[in-house]
Amino acid sequence: MASEFFAEGGKDVAIRLTPGVAGILQVFVDGDKLYDKKEEDGQFPNLPRVKQMRAVIKDRLGALVAADD
Repeated sequence: MASEFFAEGGKDVAIRLTPGVAGILQVFVDGDKLYDKKEEDGQFPNLPRVKQMRAVIKDRLGALVAADD
């Protein structure tokens, strides 16, 4: 999943992986939670869900670029 996010953002995306306990998996972008395994019935993100998160990252990067212009 991290490789999908890097593919979207390249060098403009900082990804931090923090070990959790008891199977915790959460994805945050700019402090906003995109995914929480616990909230999604303990399921790992499937391909459509990863694509959805990747789209959010793309939109956020686009907004940053637009703000810089």
